[in-house]
Amino acid sequence: MADIERDDNLGEFEIIEFEDEEGNKEQFIQEMIIEIGEKRFAILVPFNEEEDCCCEGEPCDCDEEGTDAFIARIDKGEDGEDIYVDPTDEEYEQVLQAYEELLEEETEA
Repeated sequence: MADIERDDNLGEFEIIEFEDEEGNKEQFIQEMIIEIGEKRFAILVPFNEEEDCCCEGEPCDCDEEGTDAFIARIDKGEDGEDIYVDPTDEEYEQVLQAYEELLEEETEA
């Protein structure tokens, strides 16, 4: 499910791949993990290797329309592997608030 990729400019990043009910696969970059209490949440950004931009398939923010980020709770499956599930509405709001605070801190620094 998760692969580690190497980019000389960004260091290591993790590619997460999901498959929908119709067999369509989508890849996401795990931008960061936010821990709230005992739970971990991933901020996932779409990754498109075929995107026509100057970054040649490397993670970037060149998308002119903006990039949607997704929040997923990281649970452990029976096999011990990480599984990504939808957070509850309450969890989503908590993670969104924590993420916005982190972004605010970065812009102030």
